[in-house]
Amino acid sequence: MSKWIRLGTLSAVGLLALAAAGCNDFLRQGTSPGLATVAMLEGASGATPAAFGNTMRSDVVTYVKKKINGVDTYVPTVFNDVGRATVSLDMKDPSITTPTAASSVTFTRYRVTYARADGRNTPTVDVPASFDSAVTFTVTPGTLSTVGFDLVRNVAKEEAPLVSLVVNDDLITVIATVTFYGQDHAGHDVSAAGNIGITFGNFADPE
Repeated sequence: MSKWIRLGTLSAVGLLALAAAGCNDFLRQGTSPGLATVAMLEGASGATPAAFGNTMRSDVVTYVKKKINGVDTYVPTVFNDVGRATVSLDMKDPSITTPTAASSVTFTRYRVTYARADGRNTPTVDVPASFDSAVTFTVTPGTLSTVGFDLVRNVAKEEAPLVSLVVNDDLITVIATVTFYGQDHAGHDVSAAGNIGITFGNFADPE
């Protein structure tokens, strides 16, 4: 057997081994009969948590009026910002008109990452740090499910680069990507992601 045939055989064996190692993950992620989609992703400043929008202004510090010893005092306060996602679930095969209960998907966690359009994306230098958290909700085929979650954590506003915005007029604009992870009720992995634009700054406080 020539050297080139031996090398080709070894390469083929190596590729087969790699394929076998990743086979289970590929099958689990690719064989769910359902396709989950983030149909809408909204955000609201923690200072006005009911004012959701498809883009968001995040106030890095809010002065809240409180009574202290009988005197109105404006106290600097850091709020987390909240998100709201509407998730749909459709069947990959449109001929399936009566999906079973096993097609439903329960999501149990999510991840938020931030990126800037100029490519400067170093966490805690250019953008807030990414984070993972837990959330639980179920989506059934042909329906919409809405879930609330933390979009920007309090701690992010007390770390670089956001903390510097408290004392200057700079703004930082990012694209936040929110990815939800779960499984359908047959055990297949399912994920769905959406994006929202966020501008961080020290904005005027609500009355």
